[in-house]
Amino acid sequence: MAAPTTADNPLLPLPEELSDSPQKTTHSIAWLPLCLLVVSIFTTASTGALLMRNFRLDQPPLANEGDLFPLHWIWNHPSALASGWSFSLALLGILLAHEAGHYFFCRRHGISASWPYVLPAPTLSGTAGAVIRIRSRIPSRRALIEVGIAGPIAGYLVAFPTTVVGLLLSRRVDAGTVPALVQFHQPLTVALMDRILAAWVPGVPALADLLPHPVLIASWVGLFVTSLNLIPAGQLDGGHILYAVSPRWHRRLTFVVPVLLLGMGVTLWTGWVLWGLILLLPAMRHPHVPYFPRLSGKHRWLCVLALALLLLTFLPAPFVGTSILDLFR
Repeated sequence: MAAPTTADNPLLPLPEELSDSPQKTTHSIAWLPLCLLVVSIFTTASTGALLMRNFRLDQPPLANEGDLFPLHWIWNHPSALASGWSFSLALLGILLAHEAGHYFFCRRHGISASWPYVLPAPTLSGTAGAVIRIRSRIPSRRALIEVGIAGPIAGYLVAFPTTVVGLLLSRRVDAGTVPALVQFHQPLTVALMDRILAAWVPGVPALADLLPHPVLIASWVGLFVTSLNLIPAGQLDGGHILYAVSPRWHRRLTFVVPVLLLGMGVTLWTGWVLWGLILLLPAMRHPHVPYFPRLSGKHRWLCVLALALLLLTFLPAPFVGTSILDLFR
């Protein structure tokens, strides 16, 4: 996922900060993103293999507590790894497209940026997202808004077709299917596409009766990551876009949004507490970006487009029954 993207607030220490040797620096820059990508392919394919096994057995994606630990499962079933390629390809495609959008517009505006870093992690998806590090200052607010929104647009353009494919590959839940350990709410993009496909393609089940294919789950993760990045605060993509349009409103919402997220953590999903605390960190304060040249009319429309993407992807409660209040019931 795109995170703080300014030279003032690096998310990851770059290799050139760790060594004075230019030769070693070049070598490290080339190998670190590649090594992280290889590990991420393994971790996401492990998750995908477990999801595919459950799908083939007519079980929900997460049917029991053992499904929460895909790396432990793949250790005992290494031959199943190949079946996780569709999930891995769809998810990493969305994440890398997102970061490639940022990278391309950084190059277009002469901004120094690192290669995308895909972060492997023992999460339900096998990754903690992807980031790039911008090593030079943003020259103008025009550049800031273009770099900020390019990632979500590129990621969504990949997530949209994978959502369609995932819905077409999914099937109806059998009457005897075991209940899911974790239930997902669906973003507006998935809900709208399901209705459209159900009207045009025979046999496409309604979301309430859907047994999701791993590609659809990968799309869900990609859309959710897109929405997280579009939160209009701090140095998230949405924060960059808002700052480019109005630094004053950015300052206000950077204090208001974390409070709202903390409240949503109590009532909707505990994960919002973490995001609210992250946005309160001093590192999330946005550095100054020159005002001139002024934003053109088309740049202001990019803010409207960002809001539309947020509405199409945002999930106030991504999982059923996972608020702090639910933990005490």
